[in-house]
Amino acid sequence: MPERLRRLDETFQQLPIYFVTACTHKREPSLNNPDIHERLIQFATEGEKRGAWLGAYVLMPDHLHAFVVIDDEQLELGTWMKSLKNAFSKVPRNKDVPPPHWQKGFFDHILRSGDSYSEKWNYVRENPVRAGLVTAWSDWPFSGEIFDLEFRRDAA
Repeated sequence: MPERLRRLDETFQQLPIYFVTACTHKREPSLNNPDIHERLIQFATEGEKRGAWLGAYVLMPDHLHAFVVIDDEQLELGTWMKSLKNAFSKVPRNKDVPPPHWQKGFFDHILRSGDSYSEKWNYVRENPVRAGLVTAWSDWPFSGEIFDLEFRRDAA
């Protein structure tokens, strides 16, 4: 009889990367603001404790594009999005910039491959250029990456 195979201590399942888009109510331009951007970074950094890893993102004046991995044993994507939208309401009030109000819901799409992630990111990061806000995507101050999702997908 063949020797019994050793059992793995842990089973790793690859978590999907979601591409999400959320828009402000009536497409009001209120997101391209340093305070809003700082709040997004703070929220995303704290998200790891809740099972959410924000990868690359672009804050446009009236919408957010983001790539996120959610550990569905700890959190649901819809709950994370609701928390994200609520986090923006905690930004200190500025008389020149109203706090963002959001459209209900959001768009999400599961990315099927690393190629899909790269393709979407290459398109999304050019949004500020296509909108005439900057001449090069790297000049847009309201974008970045919190976690490397390619690494996070395998480690989560």
